[in-house]
Amino acid sequence: MSEKESIIEVKDLTAGYDGQAVLKDLTFEVRRGEVFVILGGSGCGKSTLLKHMIGLYPPISGEVKIEGRDLIAAEGEERQEILTRIGVSYQSGALFGSMTISQNVRLPLEEYTDLPEAALELIAWMKLRLVGLEESAGSLPSELSGGMQKRAAIARAMALDPVVVFLDEPSAGLDPVTSAELDALILRLNEDMGTTFVIVTHELPSIYAIADRVIMLDKKKQGIIAEGAPEELRDHSEEPFVRQFFHREAEAKS
Repeated sequence: MSEKESIIEVKDLTAGYDGQAVLKDLTFEVRRGEVFVILGGSGCGKSTLLKHMIGLYPPISGEVKIEGRDLIAAEGEERQEILTRIGVSYQSGALFGSMTISQNVRLPLEEYTDLPEAALELIAWMKLRLVGLEESAGSLPSELSGGMQKRAAIARAMALDPVVVFLDEPSAGLDPVTSAELDALILRLNEDMGTTFVIVTHELPSIYAIADRVIMLDKKKQGIIAEGAPEELRDHSEEPFVRQFFHREAEAKS
């Protein structure tokens, strides 16, 4: 992959809760137009990192810059403006059960724009069409399959035309066929729309299918132990845990 400009810069980030660090001194970048995956073993801090990258929690120290603007330091209207440049789809989908799929997709538009009703309806329909759900616009989330709910959540995450979309465990709870279909959708949106994706996952088939680059977090070291293309790390990493992860090997007993 050719070098592209950084769209996200994380520098010297120490993240955790109530002053207790989970991750220490993380520095990395996400390049415009790539599919970037955060992976690692259970409890290593993958979701913690994502939550800090999208501004849900303030870091203990360090910076998160989106398109060169510091999300951590920004306040008021500037912070809201930065946040409208990103979209997020959570592991559960987090759709509102009492609203139709179309109404769910419209929510960010109603919150951050003054568009008329006709425009809201049209944009929601267009976003649902992107993920193949335009015929389900009037359905409630409970009437959709798990895979369809995930796609609807991605449509909502893309409502404001963000430059980056964050996905937290998008394949969780899906069967292998549905998971592969979701991978294909992510690749199509990345290629056709130029959308940058930051994805938390530990699903190896998905990682190999979609990731341009990955970073691997380690619970013991509280940081990044590997960075690069997944195939490169699988075949050439000198870190034992990295090799075990990509080859699905059990940890040797002492």
